[in-house]
Amino acid sequence: MSPVRRCSRTACGRPAVATLTYVYADSTAVLGPLATYAEPHCYDLCAEHSERLTAPRGWEVVRLADASAPSRPSGDDLEALANAVREAARPQERPTRPGGGNARGADPMEVARRGHLRVLRSPDS
Repeated sequence: MSPVRRCSRTACGRPAVATLTYVYADSTAVLGPLATYAEPHCYDLCAEHSERLTAPRGWEVVRLADASAPSRPSGDDLEALANAVREAARPQERPTRPGGGNARGADPMEVARRGHLRVLRSPDS
């Protein structure tokens, strides 16, 4: 017998990645990560069948996220990262006030700045 559990769907021999359980009292189908052990009244599904799963009319499908799987970055995450890289690469002009003060007036403790590093005054001085 193969140690890899297979999809419970008829004529599907792909490896199982999720477990489906029905909670009849709540009219709910719960799809979660593959259970540690094959349980009676639970159905193991492959990736394709778990993505296409639908429940009977009037039932709710609850999809539990697999906490052990690495989360994939979304389009927003990648765009934010690209914008941060562009901003870091852009040359910064730092106008100064007469008398050598910081024109932005950001942090009075900041003495100098180079890239993302800052030199701060000692709190004692």
